[in-house]
Amino acid sequence: MAIEAFLEALDQLAQAAQRTFEAATDDESLEAARIEFLGAKNGRLKTVQKGLGAVPGPDKRAAGQRFNEVRDLIQNALQNAKERIQAGSSGESASDPRFDPTLPGWTRRMGRQHPIAQSIAELVDIMGRLGFSLEDGPEIEDERHNFDALNIPSDHPARDPLENFYISGGDSQVLRLLRSQTSTVQIRVMENRKPPIRIIALGRVYRPDTADPTHYPMFHQMEGLLVDRHVTMADLKETLRLFANCYLGTDVQVRFRPSFFPFTEPSVEVDFFWNDRWLEFGGAGMVDPNVLRAVGFDPDEVTGFAFGLGVERLCMRRFGITDIRDLYTNDVRFLRQF
Repeated sequence: MAIEAFLEALDQLAQAAQRTFEAATDDESLEAARIEFLGAKNGRLKTVQKGLGAVPGPDKRAAGQRFNEVRDLIQNALQNAKERIQAGSSGESASDPRFDPTLPGWTRRMGRQHPIAQSIAELVDIMGRLGFSLEDGPEIEDERHNFDALNIPSDHPARDPLENFYISGGDSQVLRLLRSQTSTVQIRVMENRKPPIRIIALGRVYRPDTADPTHYPMFHQMEGLLVDRHVTMADLKETLRLFANCYLGTDVQVRFRPSFFPFTEPSVEVDFFWNDRWLEFGGAGMVDPNVLRAVGFDPDEVTGFAFGLGVERLCMRRFGITDIRDLYTNDVRFLRQF
């Protein structure tokens, strides 16, 4: 057989195989096409291969190379057809009797922010509009920042091991604990910045309280601090009134009750009149002169106020939550409400 006739037979075979595999629509027709062209005994490729032996010797190399190319082309056509049919059978189509294009599609369930995260974002936004910038600090603190610089004496009950999470171990001789208040951030800011200072510190604090509807061993606080010349208690009251109006509504009133905190003098408890009742939300007062001196400020030159509000308490009042433990049980059914 002349090489020209052999090569022509190969070209016709390749074209026929390409058309047949492209026309296959299911597994049965594809298998029939495979047997027709690639069958081990009577396949058309096997039949054409027999003519290779009749090609004259000098032309056998070129004929064999072309045969290998056509064989690979047919096998690729088979593989492409197989992938096309598998892809079609794995998805639904209009020809599938089980597919109803009039039915609504599946809606993906979207995640939501935790109510505490929502509250924190809103608090930062409100205080930002009142001119307070957000500051952060470490949750593992030393005694200086958690007690000493805040005018809390060494024999004060607030230092009791039963009232704090002290951390043991390590090579350092500095006694460390999980911070019991975000006032530690105020000290760190005042140590590294000169007045005027107008900041909030918002984050987790830790106290070994027994968990009940209103207490939890970990919770969040928002501390506010303003230090400048001629700052008065009137500035503190106006700031908290504006905050309460922004967060809870314009009809909310603010009430101060005398109290005592080592780091403020005078000190007050802050109540908000909301939904026809007075609710306690935190403590506040004018920054004690000893605290100012501890960070290198002159109390005769600058004054300031500070306040601390419980984020969970604000969150619970806003969303009508009655048990603080619900915020930490990770019950998706509960969290989907917010």
